[in-house]
Amino acid sequence: MSAYGKVLTLVDLAAGSERVATAGRDMAAAGGSVTLLHVVEFVPVEPMGESVMPTVEIEQELVERSRTKLAALAAQVGLPASCCRVEAGNTKAEILRVAGEEHTDLIVVGSRERHGLAILVNFTEDAVLHGAPCDVLAIRLK
Repeated sequence: MSAYGKVLTLVDLAAGSERVATAGRDMAAAGGSVTLLHVVEFVPVEPMGESVMPTVEIEQELVERSRTKLAALAAQVGLPASCCRVEAGNTKAEILRVAGEEHTDLIVVGSRERHGLAILVNFTEDAVLHGAPCDVLAIRLK
């Protein structure tokens, strides 16, 4: 297996994110670079619903909170804050867009066990696996 120069590590900032971030860091340890990516999904809006805050402000607040949490996660695993990237939009589309934009060699993603009807749902790791322009490493999470 050749060395990976650019590693895109996907974290959802939930339990297990540290393990995924550590795996991404380790895969880029031989002189490669790592980018920690978290995607904030768009906030659903009801056309006739009333909102205390405009949707744009809610979304911006979620992005800022995510940046803070992602920077803390990066520091926890020994990565600089400059490797952090937070995007807003459709998770699957944003991951694939960033992977192409950054000319990624490897995508590291966490994979949780699924049961029952959840097996039938198209999860992010499946979309990334089938749409990625590069190798994908899935880290099994409990």
